[in-house]
Amino acid sequence: MSLRLATFNIENLMSRFDFSGFRNQLKQDRVLRLFDVRSEAEYQRLEEARTIAHTDDTRQMSALAIADCDADILCLQEADNMAALQAFEYGYLFRMAGNGYRQKYLVEGNDSRGIDVAVLMREETRDGQKIECLEVKSHAALTYEDLDLFNDELALTNRPRDRIFKRDCLEVDVRIGGRPLTLYVVHLKSMGPAREGLDGRQATMAVRIAEVKAVRHIIERRFGRGHTADKVFAISGDMNDYQEKVKVLGDRRNGYEFLPHEETTSALDVLSHDGFVENPNLRRPVLDRWTLFHSRGPEDRHLCQLDYIWLSPELARRNAARLPEIIRAGQPYRTIFPAGQEVERYPRTGWDRPKASDHCPVVMTLDI
Repeated sequence: MSLRLATFNIENLMSRFDFSGFRNQLKQDRVLRLFDVRSEAEYQRLEEARTIAHTDDTRQMSALAIADCDADILCLQEADNMAALQAFEYGYLFRMAGNGYRQKYLVEGNDSRGIDVAVLMREETRDGQKIECLEVKSHAALTYEDLDLFNDELALTNRPRDRIFKRDCLEVDVRIGGRPLTLYVVHLKSMGPAREGLDGRQATMAVRIAEVKAVRHIIERRFGRGHTADKVFAISGDMNDYQEKVKVLGDRRNGYEFLPHEETTSALDVLSHDGFVENPNLRRPVLDRWTLFHSRGPEDRHLCQLDYIWLSPELARRNAARLPEIIRAGQPYRTIFPAGQEVERYPRTGWDRPKASDHCPVVMTLDI
């Protein structure tokens, strides 16, 4: 029997307005900077109108991307709350995919903006196997002290009793046609601003390493250290880190060059260095593994994989011949595609926005 499992950072599926940009220009939308806004009330009125107009196009594209995944179980990142999920499914996803994700699970985590990880499930797989959710467990309350993970690097920005996960690690036990599968759904610490001579990725690396160590600890505590090779589990979500990237050089007039580059260190090495889990995206060509286009201008552009479905060794063995799919039709036109990878974008896609998300969904058909 098979299961289609997907992960998608849906990018700010919010049910609230954010008016903090009136007092903090770093949080102010660029279009409002074009206008002379003289009062907070006027700012709020304009921000409401901008957000509503922009959101409708965005969520139509998000729903199209999810429909293209055609997943039985969907792991989401950046969902505001259950009400936002339900409104999105009823108003948008239902129109694209019909009655689908009746089972929804979201636990409020640690994110300061209120964005959480969630899991949506059909009642049956596409081939008619029952999907049962047995248990959903949050690990948001774990601290560095709890797992003895605190160190000098973390001490620069954290305290021993701070929570490890900047969002959460949801542990979800399901049964597919009577067969067990455990999912770990995460959204790791984002790459922040540069600090003390380090770029944003390196400046936040210690936090992500601790998060990944905590995920591994949770799994090893569950199944037993040294006894995970024959277990059936997957780790899904936005890892906000990569082990390789594809540098994008050149320009529109002269053409682009795509240069693969391996990183010397990554938080994800904690998962992969000894074969604890496998990244099946590595089965795809090196230029075709990316799920996000990063650009801070022509001098700093690259494609990289931030979104993962990591497979346990047993699950990887059962699916050795299968490839994950990456849904890229929701990418904005500013994304630079290597030759041969271009796709037809969804209607009304813009140069930078609207778009389905800055991330691409990843989906994989798995033999359970």
